[in-house]
Amino acid sequence: MSCLSFYIVDVFAETKYAGNQLAVFTGAEALSAVEMQQLAKEMNYSETTFILSSELRSNGYDVRIFTPNQELPFAGHPTLGTAFILQQEIVQKPVETIALNLKVGQIPVSILYKNELADVLWMEQRSPVFADVFAAETIAPILNLALTDIDTRFPIQAVSTGVPFIIVPLKTHQALKQARINKDRYFAFIEHTQAKEILVFCPETYSPDNHLSVRVFADSLGIPEDPATGSANGCLAGYLVQHSYLGQPSIDLRVEQGYEIGRPSLLLLKATKTAAQIQVSVGGRVILVARGKFV
Repeated sequence: MSCLSFYIVDVFAETKYAGNQLAVFTGAEALSAVEMQQLAKEMNYSETTFILSSELRSNGYDVRIFTPNQELPFAGHPTLGTAFILQQEIVQKPVETIALNLKVGQIPVSILYKNELADVLWMEQRSPVFADVFAAETIAPILNLALTDIDTRFPIQAVSTGVPFIIVPLKTHQALKQARINKDRYFAFIEHTQAKEILVFCPETYSPDNHLSVRVFADSLGIPEDPATGSANGCLAGYLVQHSYLGQPSIDLRVEQGYEIGRPSLLLLKATKTAAQIQVSVGGRVILVARGKFV
């Protein structure tokens, strides 16, 4: 693992030292899965990615994603952050799209430029799959919330665009800020569910420019709270049009996350529901913070 190059980026960030941190390793084709897991644990960000080759395969780049505890088939901010590093450091010229070959399949990332510099990156996620619906009486105690905090006009439901999340609609910003995981109840609950991570959201926000406020709890992955979660927000985008949360079959929203843990983040969500499927895209900005080598 000597002389292995890595980059640190802030994803879904409008300024440095905001958004969700990501470490990206290049030239990682010689690493074993055990070594990748060790490096992800050493970096100790919510995710670390490994670019396995600078050469295209099936018009995409092979990439693996690890949390400090396990490998993931897909994750949102690692997809955008890795695409940014591929464009900046490997392709080194403006291109419209970069595709990542992930465990979940190939995910394309579109890049919009400003003065020839990458500005906003968009990933098209898989069409959402809607699964189990959970009772408010079950979920509220896990979040240390009252039943009256949950907006029961809409279901609490597991949704997946590659990784499943339990989507929980709340009535107020106050309820969102008060949410805290009861770990005993949480771990007992997820013993019997495929979806392990929880996204809570509400229609009140810190910034008047934004439309929804979100928090994501992922204790099962060793992440008590994530500052910006592209995969979860893709699930949320699908949920919003599936259940007509805003009364329309398409959305184009600004969603804030991470304020409660001092990492303000901005995620851009687009989704459209047709008779055939739901199309979901999640976008945001990526800022390079550091580069270095493991010795």
